[in-house]
Amino acid sequence: MDRRRFLAAVGSLALAGTARADEQTYRRFHAALARDPALAVYADTVGSQAGAAVVSGRLPRDLEGSFYRNGPGRFELGGERYHHWFDGDGFAQRWTIAGGRVTHQGRFVETRRYLDESAAGQFLYPAFGTWVARRGFRDNDTLNAANTNLLPFNGRVYALWEGGSATEMDPETLATVGVKTWREDLRAMPFSAHPKVDPQGGMWNFGALPGSGGIALYQIGADGQVLRTALIKVPQQAMVHDFVVSSKHLIFMIPPYDLLPGKDKSFAERHAWAERPMRIVVVAKDSLTVRKVFELPPRMVFHFGNAWEDGDCTRFDVVLHEGDVLAELGSLMAGERRAAQSRSEAVQVCLDYGSGQAHVSRLFGDSEFPRVAPQVVGGRHRKLVLLGGAGRLSSVNLVDTDSGKVDGYRFDEGWQVEEHVLVPRRNARSETDAYLVGVAQDLRRGVGVMTVFDAAHVSAGPLALARLPYRTPHCFHGNFLTA
Repeated sequence: MDRRRFLAAVGSLALAGTARADEQTYRRFHAALARDPALAVYADTVGSQAGAAVVSGRLPRDLEGSFYRNGPGRFELGGERYHHWFDGDGFAQRWTIAGGRVTHQGRFVETRRYLDESAAGQFLYPAFGTWVARRGFRDNDTLNAANTNLLPFNGRVYALWEGGSATEMDPETLATVGVKTWREDLRAMPFSAHPKVDPQGGMWNFGALPGSGGIALYQIGADGQVLRTALIKVPQQAMVHDFVVSSKHLIFMIPPYDLLPGKDKSFAERHAWAERPMRIVVVAKDSLTVRKVFELPPRMVFHFGNAWEDGDCTRFDVVLHEGDVLAELGSLMAGERRAAQSRSEAVQVCLDYGSGQAHVSRLFGDSEFPRVAPQVVGGRHRKLVLLGGAGRLSSVNLVDTDSGKVDGYRFDEGWQVEEHVLVPRRNARSETDAYLVGVAQDLRRGVGVMTVFDAAHVSAGPLALARLPYRTPHCFHGNFLTA
């Protein structure tokens, strides 16, 4: 594992420059918020949260546990505002279902960045989409926002980010325990926010560092010990956010961005869209080497569903976007909804090793946040969870990947839906022998709501809604831990 080369690439960005988290973005957002209260989803959060939800409908008696969620919470400090949604400090949340009641708590992940900038009263370090250089930094973990996922694993809970270490959190209180070093020679290495937990225990993950031409691979056992690591070469690599695993392969899609040099530019600003094919890099699990590289037309990708082996091909589900979506998402911080211009679709890709061709079939239209049942990860699945909607996500859907049939529910105009996950019933006999649990924002009332569906009858609407008396920061990802 070439840790030194990874960290040297990050260190090259630590040159002093001008601060560009600015008052103008702050003013533009708050002016837009006064006109459109629904933009409160992207508003700044201060302090911790704790409260009990009021439950309407029927909360299933056999659904108990903790729904861990994570997303950016702090966007403003010292009268300045970040330029990109991905920049905010991580705000970990835990929705607890127990004894027929639902309670909620949320608190910031106390990373080095969060503590340093809180003490200074201003932003100090570069963020994903905002260049700030008031103070130099040592390595990835000085910049770690810990704002993308919250993963329960091996009796612990980890706040995950794109380019640095996992951060351990207390499972009960969400207090920050500290940076997780899986092995000493992996200290401060990138550890992505999308590990794949094997149904039999253990997990696979990767760490990408654009500019190095490499992706680090990790196999971690059910006891939290590192089993194997490797470094594969992937040239012309910019942002790689997620991957997917089958029984035999790890699969990465490389969006066609060029990573430009540039002093005083954020990581996002250095991305230049290129009209060249998107590559699909297939890594063999047994050797941790690249088996095959396929090509598709240029698209952007954030999230995958699942992958499985089907004879001489590997199939997987993924949501593909047209064009430079990174730039469009940045506009939200100024109160603009340009993201509605994006076009996306959920597809199934068949990688045919014999012909060397990748074949694509459409599953669903505008969508994001695909998920499958945890017990089928890496194996054959037939149900794919998708949120639907162009711009503002407003529907929850369970798609049959064989027939294309959709069992879905659309919320009213005044709602914005977050990621939903399948929670299997005990001794589940199928993928739909489960509950579909998620969070939605009631924009008209300005509050966060936990939603519970019967996965076999999503179109019938929620079984229960657990409504808080306050707004919760919009989260990206999370996982349910059954009690």
